[in-house]
Amino acid sequence: MNLESPKVTIGKSSEDVFNFLSNIKNFESLMPESISKFEVLSDDTFLFALKGMPEIILQKKEVIAPNKIVLGAAGGKLDFSLTANIDTISETSSDVQLHFNGDFNPMMAMMIKGPIGKFIETLATSIPKAI
Repeated sequence: MNLESPKVTIGKSSEDVFNFLSNIKNFESLMPESISKFEVLSDDTFLFALKGMPEIILQKKEVIAPNKIVLGAAGGKLDFSLTANIDTISETSSDVQLHFNGDFNPMMAMMIKGPIGKFIETLATSIPKAI
């Protein structure tokens, strides 16, 4: 299952956006209002839970400065990744788009497609306000 957030333009350089997203503590400020738990487990791992959903642990898997950060599921039964692609527009402007890629059975994919799509859209649209 592949989902994409809308592309969001941010009035910061791609390096500033990359540095912001590289610090996993900053993801707490991007979470939707329905978050029930957020906990930093290490410099590259955090746990979060949305109301009515199981806890999810995300870990930095790949970092390519200043254009790409890949977070992946760490443990648990679900195998997925969340990739932030950062494109430079100018020295003071950049685009960010989040890509969700998960390997789920058709029933699970049907159940989570809506909530996950809304979740990554909320993350993406929160970046300009938080940075």
